[in-house]
Amino acid sequence: MPKNYQTPQVQHIVLKKHHKILLGGFGTIVLIYIIVSAILINGLIVKQTLNNNDLNNKLNKMQADTSSKINDLTNNLMQTRTDISSLGSKVGTIDEQFSQLKASAGEDFSGIVENSVKSVVTIRTDIGQGTGFIISKGYVVTNAHVVSGANQIQAITYDQNIINADLVGYDANYDIALLKITSSYNPIQLQDSDTVQLGERVIAIGNPLGLQFSVSQGIVSGVHRTGPNGLATYIQTDAALNPGNSGGPLIDKEGKVIGINNFKIGTSENIGFALESNSIKEAVNNIASQALNQTLI
Repeated sequence: MPKNYQTPQVQHIVLKKHHKILLGGFGTIVLIYIIVSAILINGLIVKQTLNNNDLNNKLNKMQADTSSKINDLTNNLMQTRTDISSLGSKVGTIDEQFSQLKASAGEDFSGIVENSVKSVVTIRTDIGQGTGFIISKGYVVTNAHVVSGANQIQAITYDQNIINADLVGYDANYDIALLKITSSYNPIQLQDSDTVQLGERVIAIGNPLGLQFSVSQGIVSGVHRTGPNGLATYIQTDAALNPGNSGGPLIDKEGKVIGINNFKIGTSENIGFALESNSIKEAVNNIASQALNQTLI
C-alpha cells in the first residue's frame, strides 16, 4: 500500500517591533561606520598624497639649491685659480709702477734700468763695438755705422750669452740697421716720441769704450733737432755719450725707448743726439717690409 507523505510546514519567525528597531539600528551603525571609515581612509590617502607631493617639491628644491651651490662653488674655485695665476703678473705690475714712481719723484732709475737693460745687447764685430737693443722677438736694432763693413756680427746679451747676428738690412738715411738673432729675449717697448718733453729725465744705456751695459743719466735738452741727414728727427740730451754708446737706447722714466743714441758734437760737453723713436719705428718697418715682407713694430 502506498505510503502517505505529508508536506513539511515552514515556520516563519515573526520579529517583534523592538527586534526590528534593534536590527535596523545595528545596520545603520554598520553603514555609518563603513561610510566614516571610507571618508577617513580617503582623507588619509589625500593627506598622504599631499605630503608626498610636498616632500617631492622640497626634495626638488633642495636638489636645485644644491646644484646651484655646487655651480657657485665651481665658479668660485675657477675664479680663485684665475686670481692666483694673475697675482704674479699683478705683483710684477706693482713693482714696475713703484719703479716708475721712484723715477718720477727723484733720481732713482735703478728699477727701470734693471728691467730695460735685459733687452740691451753689446754689438761686437770684427772691426769694432757698439750697442743695440731687441726691438722684436729675434730682432735687434742698432746704428748702421756700427756694423758697416763688418764680416762678422755678434750680439752679447746682459747675461753674457754670445749670439751670432745676421744683417737683415739697413736705412742709411736714418743710420739704422736691423739684425736677426736666434733668441727668446723680450723686446723693449718704444715710446711715442711726440710725447717727449723738454727737461724730462732720461737714461742712456750702452757700451762706452768697451764698458758693457753702462748707464748715464741726463735730461732732454731739445726735441726735433736737425741731424746730419737734414731731418728734424733728433732728441738732444746731456746724458753722456761716448764711443760704444752708438745704437743703444735712450729711455724715459717708464723704461720705454724714446730714441736710439746716434752721435755727439765732439768739441762740446755732453751735447748728444738720439734718433726719435717714431723714426726708429718707421725705419725698422721699412727695412722689414723690403727684406721680410712684413712689419715688426
